[in-house]
Amino acid sequence: MGLNWFDAAKAKEFGTALGVIFTEKVPVDSSQKIDDERFARRTKKVLTTIQVKIEEFKKDNSLNIYKRAQLSNAFKWTLKEAGYASNYVDELTMWLVRQL
Repeated sequence: MGLNWFDAAKAKEFGTALGVIFTEKVPVDSSQKIDDERFARRTKKVLTTIQVKIEEFKKDNSLNIYKRAQLSNAFKWTLKEAGYASNYVDELTMWLVRQL
């Protein structure tokens, strides 16, 4: 196992970037209306965009378990620091983990 196995800088950066994309497209105040149909459509659209970016990232970057954990943790903390509800952040993070 080489030292590259632990080099998760790109994964962390990408996880943070995904969190920023989400926070820009789905403002924190709108997350309080989870049942709202417009909120659901907007969220679905953003998650589809993120899913495409994940697939592109995976083509160029090998993601071992450590890098996946670092990526998802960076995503999670970006959303938490933006002020999203903890349970909502956990749901989004689990969605992200399933995509990886």
